[in-house]
Amino acid sequence: MRRILIADDDAHIRKVVSIHLQEAGYYVIQAKNGEDALHKVENEFIDLAIVDIMMPVMDGYALTEEIRRHFDLPVILLTAKGEINDKEKGYEAGTDDYLVKPFEPKELLFRMKALLRRYEKESESVLTVGSTTINKKSYEIQVGEHVFLLPLKEFELLYLLASHPNQVFSRNHLIENVWGIDYEGDERTIDVHIKRLRGRFSTVTDDFRIKTVRGIGYSLEARK
Repeated sequence: MRRILIADDDAHIRKVVSIHLQEAGYYVIQAKNGEDALHKVENEFIDLAIVDIMMPVMDGYALTEEIRRHFDLPVILLTAKGEINDKEKGYEAGTDDYLVKPFEPKELLFRMKALLRRYEKESESVLTVGSTTINKKSYEIQVGEHVFLLPLKEFELLYLLASHPNQVFSRNHLIENVWGIDYEGDERTIDVHIKRLRGRFSTVTDDFRIKTVRGIGYSLEARK
């Protein structure tokens, strides 16, 4: 299920947008200001952010710049302003799209779908972490001159973590995206596979390490 962040200091706007997104099958995370939104982006997995410009603490421009600086996810700016200068500033901050209030929820939905499709198409089938390459076409992992062929679930788990370096994934999210939402096993499956991945790569590369985030799950920390 796609996880959508809606950041707006107007509780009514958050509620209305949330209702429409939930009816369309999205999981919604709400934030009341830019700082709150940034905290959620840093600590939860987000597929797309809907950001109001006029927010206290941190406005939408600053939030968009922070998201673009550290994360690879689409952003739609919401604003009551329609002037060309405001749109220019929004795009300079890094937004992917711009929607002026008041707007039709249906329009927001089709703009979201278009952006999500675009980001999926642009996502690389070959990931690079330092000198390590993770090839989703061949299901090979190359570290220097060494080539690894992993069991399918191990590969998919590593690929998911590496596709969003330094992003924290909950165990439930990893299970849903690697094993499927109908998987009947428990969270220990994740721990076992993480242990195997660490055993395979900890002695052959320092390009990355898989970090345990206590009480939440795991993240892949890319070495600089």
